Amino acid sequence: MTRANARTGGQLLVDTLKVNGVDTVFQVAGESFLAVLDALYDARDDIRCITCRQEGGAAFMAEAYGKLTGKPGVLLVTRGPGACNASIGVHTAHQDSTPMVVLIGQVARDQAEREAFQEVDFRRMYGQLAKWVGQIESADRVPEYVSRAFHIATSGRPGPVVLALPEDMLRDLSEATVPGPHRPAKAHPGPDDMARLRAMLAAAKRPLLLVGGGDWTDRSGAAIQAWAEANGVPTACSFRRFDVVDNQSPIYVGDLGTGAAKDLTKLTKDADLLIAVGARLGEITTQGYDLLDSPEPRQTLIHVHPSAEELGRVFRPTLGIQSGVEGFAAAVSALPPVDGSAWAGWLKGARAAYEGQLTPGAYGGPMHVGEAMVALRAMLPRDAIIATDAGNASGWPQRFLQFGRPGRFLGPTSGAMGYAVPAAVAAAITHPGRRVVGFAGDGAFMMSGQEIATAIQYGATPIIVILNNNMYGTIRMHQERDFPARVHGTQLTNPDFAALARAYGAHGETVERTADFAPAFQRACDSGKLAVIEVKTDPDLITTRTTLTALREGALAKQ
Repeated sequence: MTRANARTGGQLLVDTLKVNGVDTVFQVAGESFLAVLDALYDARDDIRCITCRQEGGAAFMAEAYGKLTGKPGVLLVTRGPGACNASIGVHTAHQDSTPMVVLIGQVARDQAEREAFQEVDFRRMYGQLAKWVGQIESADRVPEYVSRAFHIATSGRPGPVVLALPEDMLRDLSEATVPGPHRPAKAHPGPDDMARLRAMLAAAKRPLLLVGGGDWTDRSGAAIQAWAEANGVPTACSFRRFDVVDNQSPIYVGDLGTGAAKDLTKLTKDADLLIAVGARLGEITTQGYDLLDSPEPRQTLIHVHPSAEELGRVFRPTLGIQSGVEGFAAAVSALPPVDGSAWAGWLKGARAAYEGQLTPGAYGGPMHVGEAMVALRAMLPRDAIIATDAGNASGWPQRFLQFGRPGRFLGPTSGAMGYAVPAAVAAAITHPGRRVVGFAGDGAFMMSGQEIATAIQYGATPIIVILNNNMYGTIRMHQERDFPARVHGTQLTNPDFAALARAYGAHGETVERTADFAPAFQRACDSGKLAVIEVKTDPDLITTRTTLTALREGALAKQ
């Protein structure tokens, strides 16, 4: 076909991305989608093509972009090994309810079902990790499939969508037209549901609001916070959703994540009304499904979620409302406030308990990570973006920093290690004028730390703080609880991280004393470059609340 107005499948793909507002693509180059790269060359003034060093890092970057912007992060990787590497980020987008469009090069159509070089059936591979998996067999249908991918990724509960692209299809010519931009479908609450909610709140004595899930914006976060403040309702966040409401608001009482404060878990159990908005009420948030009885909670439960399938999945709500958080926040903020005097003392006590958690406990060693975080809290601007990794290292910033819009928090509710560095790089690329800080343990940094090369290439300047205790700390913690004093398979030998950073062309420092952290952080800010600060921590100081010695002694005492 040589029609003058025809476009290749690759060109149609890129043109459809442009129509849907895509300004950035994260990718690791592969021969299976060269036609797409060629089309992106022509669109280079409209779409940034961020070339990453490994597909897992690229996937985390796309996921973080989706969290930050509310637009689908777009990932482009090659077949077989590339797609397998990328799966960690797709799984994170799924569990974190992040919109994402994953484009995977695929073997040519005449090679399918022969176990051709790097061939994988992506419908089967990604079937449980994505909202939809499709393969485009004809260039004529590229605009249809891509438009549908964006619609599905952003509608209802946001999540990842995967499209496989046979390489010969991408070179085929087509006269297909590109449709207009996608329009997400979002559910809204009905007036009867809102009237019932208000009546249930008015009858409560010990209410608790729990906010979480994906798709929150500055506007919806401000609306739900204003409603909670007007009604004096204590407000907690679900696992790693710290930035929905301002942590400095008098109604904020903490997070139900890993290592949740005992005061807050007791508060949740003692509540007579729990209003969960956007949160899935998953394992971590419910502390192993222990904070509520299943299937019939002892608390009166109002559960608001964009997916009908999530309502009643584990806990049967008294009132289930299928609604997106934007629509619900607008509707609930329009309700007249109720008299909250009955629970004013309940709120005061919960807030005081949270504020008490912001002060670290005593520690006599040279590096008190909690005190370093307190110092950092005073240095960060309101619009700072914080990215944390999985594992115990994330507990220090999560407990002792405070979050709230316009600042942002990026953390994997999937528990995926290796998230923080790529997420921080993506945040610094997306918002180059803002302070971005990523926190990783030594084990997590070594899983994706090479992506600092991506940041250097594109002039991004996040500050990466490595909390180095020379082990897989979270696993060691569980090891001591279950098999005390039998340490095996969790020790690590690490490089000089500051020297490694300098080898990349970044600013690098090592900190071993509490008093040296704040000056080192200031020098990192002043360097104008990507910076790595290695903080050497006491291995015994395993979490913000306990030590390995205490865990081991407690476990041995039970034997």
